[in-house]
Formats: sequence, C-alpha cells, structure tokens
Amino acid sequence: MLSKVQIMLTQGTALTIELTLCSLFFGTILGIILALLKISKMRACNIFSTLYIWIFRGTPLLLQLFFFYYALPLINPHLKMSGFAAAVMTFSFNCGAYMSEIIRGGILAIDKGQFEASKALGFSYLQTMWKIVLPQTFRVIIPPVGNEFISMLKDTSLVSTIALLEIMKTAGNIGSRTFKVPEMLVLAGIFYLFLTTIFTVVFSFLEKKLSRYA
Repeated sequence: MLSKVQIMLTQGTALTIELTLCSLFFGTILGIILALLKISKMRACNIFSTLYIWIFRGTPLLLQLFFFYYALPLINPHLKMSGFAAAVMTFSFNCGAYMSEIIRGGILAIDKGQFEASKALGFSYLQTMWKIVLPQTFRVIIPPVGNEFISMLKDTSLVSTIALLEIMKTAGNIGSRTFKVPEMLVLAGIFYLFLTTIFTVVFSFLEKKLSRYA
C-alpha cells in the first residue's frame, strides 16, 4: 500500500506531466502559426511574429508567469484565472515562441524542389504546407522538440511560486512538515530525473523510427 508521501508525490508528478503535455500541445500549434507568419511575404505578419518571439524569448519565464497570474487580474478582474490555467497559458505562449523558431528552421531545411513540385501539381500554399512540408518538417525537428519538452518539464518547477502542487511544491511541503527538507529535495530531483529519462528515451525512439523514412 502506498504511503501518504508517495501518493502526494505521485499526484505532483501527474500534474507536472499534464502541465507539460498541455503546454507542448498548445505551444506547438502556436509555434506553427508563428513560423508560417514569420516566413510569410506579408510584412505585417513577419513583424508581428518577430515581435512576439522577441518578447517571450527575451523575458524570464517566471516574470511571464507572475504577469498572467498576478498582474492580469489587477488590470482587469475578469481576467483572473486558476493557477493551472495561468500556468498552461504562460508555458504555451513561451513554448510557442521557441517552437516557432524550431519549426521555421525545419521548414527552411526542406528542399525548395518540394515547393516547386507542389505548385506544379496545382496545390495551394496551405495545401503544400499541410500535406507536404509540415509532415517532413516534424520528422526533421524531433531532436530539438525533445530538448524543448525536457526543458519545459523541468521549468514546471516554477509553478510552485503560484501554489500549484507539482513535484517541487509537493516535496517542499512534505519536507517542511516532516523536517526532512534535504531528503525531500533529493527525492524530487530523482523524480525529475526519472521523468526526463523516460521522455528522452521516447524521443530517441521516435527519432530513430522516423529516420528510417528519411
């Protein structure tokens, strides 16, 4: 039977994984949009994407988290949200900025002949991107996406500052109650190492699997 400490850490781990997966999902969608805007020939789209990436890559993630959780409700009370919603929004926006550059690099790595061939077949720009370019791009960008995922997984420890009970906050609470702070911090580190190892193996498997079709 699991002890209370194990149950609490398991729940914290589940929240960490849920937060990371949600953020990567929404961040990837946002990253695709931003990447397409940045390579667009429309100057306004290019400027918007560049400005967005500049802001979210140039400011600390913790500052962004505090802005969405603490500052927005002060600007407008109707913008007040739960800690989890604020965390997902912050991490998604931040992830989108990094993913856009990763995806843009992947798109630019695709041979220009692919674009010319699709144009000759009568494909529109969106059809070319959706059916031909992006599927090949995702195969190319698996390694950097894996690095971004692992980085985000570790960065979820920052949500302990807004009282979300992920691994770090849970370990800190247990340590304070049991007067075993060093031991709980080491245990939290072990949990993070366990998670990052698992997902590193998963992304390595995906990379090898997809490289067969290169």
